Order: sequence, then structure tokens, then C-alpha cells
Amino acid sequence: MAEEMYHPTTPEIHNLRKKLAPHTHEAFEAFSRAVFADGALPEKTKQLIAVAVAHTTQCPYCIRGHTRLARRKGNTDNEIMEAIWVAAEMRAGGAYAHATLALEELAK
Repeated sequence: MAEEMYHPTTPEIHNLRKKLAPHTHEAFEAFSRAVFADGALPEKTKQLIAVAVAHTTQCPYCIRGHTRLARRKGNTDNEIMEAIWVAAEMRAGGAYAHATLALEELAK
């Protein structure tokens, strides 16, 4: 059987992270709770943003987790897929925009 590139997270890994740096771990969890709490944006919207950002950062753990949370918060499959398409366009747009650097170099 082929080994997976990204190993699944486990309770043991979670507990080890917490054990090795408990204060930092708690601070990160508190930060995360604060970020995703309802505010000017509802958590439903924040989870859609997180799905899109997870795709641009290409974090498989974040993609899975925030997609699951986005659905739990009431986002539809269509809304989630549109957020992913926004991420794809932004990533492609960045490459397109940065072509300016190459074109400046070629003009020398």
C-alpha cells in the first residue's frame, strides 16, 4: 500500500503538540476561537474565507477542516465550490500580475 503524502492527524499528535508547548498551544487555540467568532462577519462567512485561503496556501489539513466547518455553519456545496474558484482565480491572477517583473527584465 502506498504511503500517504499527508498523514492524518490523530488525537495523539494533537496531545503531543499540546504537551510540548502548552502555553503556545492554548494561545493559538484562543486566537483561533477569537478569529472565527461572530463579529462584523458571521462565522459562516469566515469559514468560506478560510476554505478559499486554505486552497491558496495549499494546506490539505486546512482544506479538509474548514470545508467541514463551512458545511456545518450552513454553507452549501455550491457556495464552497465558488469560494474555491475565487481562490483559483486569485492564485492565477497573482502569476499573471507578476509577469510584469519578467516582462520588465526582458525589456532590458
